[in-house]
Amino acid sequence: MPRLNENYLNVQDSYLFAEIARRVKVYEEEHPDKAGNIIRLGIGDVTRPLTKSAVEALHEAVDEQTSSETFRGYGPEQGYEFVRRAVSDYYKRNNVSVDENDIFISDGAKSDTGNITELFAKDNVILVPDPVYPVYVDTNTMDGKQIIYMNGTEENDFLPMPDDSVKADIIYLCSPNNPTGACYNKEQLKAWVDYALANEAVILFDAAYEAFVSEPELPRSIYAVEGAKRCAIEFGSLSKTAGFTGTRFSYTVVPKELVFTSSNGGQMSLHDMWNRRQSTKFNGTPYIIQRAAEKVFSEEGMKECMENISYYMENARVIAETLRKKGISFTGGVNSPYIWFKCPDDMESWELFDYLLENIQVVGTPGAGFGVNGKNYFRLTSFGTHEKTREAMERFDGLF
Repeated sequence: MPRLNENYLNVQDSYLFAEIARRVKVYEEEHPDKAGNIIRLGIGDVTRPLTKSAVEALHEAVDEQTSSETFRGYGPEQGYEFVRRAVSDYYKRNNVSVDENDIFISDGAKSDTGNITELFAKDNVILVPDPVYPVYVDTNTMDGKQIIYMNGTEENDFLPMPDDSVKADIIYLCSPNNPTGACYNKEQLKAWVDYALANEAVILFDAAYEAFVSEPELPRSIYAVEGAKRCAIEFGSLSKTAGFTGTRFSYTVVPKELVFTSSNGGQMSLHDMWNRRQSTKFNGTPYIIQRAAEKVFSEEGMKECMENISYYMENARVIAETLRKKGISFTGGVNSPYIWFKCPDDMESWELFDYLLENIQVVGTPGAGFGVNGKNYFRLTSFGTHEKTREAMERFDGLF
């Protein structure tokens, strides 16, 4: 009989969003007359279509596949040079220098933030914020690593800072944050970089929502901080930036400066290790997707993306305006598509989930699914349509 990875016994039976889907399905079956009335502001899926230039690039790339002269089969596991250069140029336009050879193209930041755990031994101590994106916790739990939590609370604006009394080897940071929408400033990120360098730790920095940062003084990359290339890996994604949730494109930056001493006294490069991992276990992102992404990262393509982002941020404004009207405290909605608010009437988050579903047929995300500190908080996304978002907030306004 095979010996199984019993660390899976320590993972919650149901992934957060699977439980949301289950409860909604039960409600629809029990109330078929109201099923068509449900407005979903829970899972962060987008509603705006792919941009014009991205679609044109997809069509052109598909046409290339119809001719033996331009057909592409297996590509480089690291990604084609043309798209890695486009990502590097995008960083440069945001005043950050990233070598295109440090960029690895993939099919999702969720995949890479989970798979990156393979580079680190099981006896590392993992530091994650609470509330936290569940994938950070679940993937390390599956691997049997020790996880410690840093508290994100209303008192610290859901932006936990380093504690010198805590010794961690791997640190997960997400800014703008999912789920809270909070965003670190440059001084705060510098404190984290200084902590990592002093403790020989590695920061895993999730920048999936960087394109939503509207305040120019806020960093959109950890590499805006001096020294970060010696201690940080950064993850980026086009899922929300360009509506690629179903198209799948991401990139991970692993600087060559990330070199550590092994147990035998030799040197090991995280860049080389990730390259070896990807070359062994990943056959690359489809060529046609990489061509579309190349166009997205152009100035023209990003201008189109920002039009969609502006659309979503108008939804965020509507949600925020409603919460202010009701006197409900919240974070997010300015540099992030997420709005994280305190549950009214001292409700717990799953209680509020059921209450909203039952009474106004609005679906959000219970904060408890993101950690202990989310027990009395709730997340709404701005990725719906203007019409549905306004209707949902009108229903919410009439309920509280």
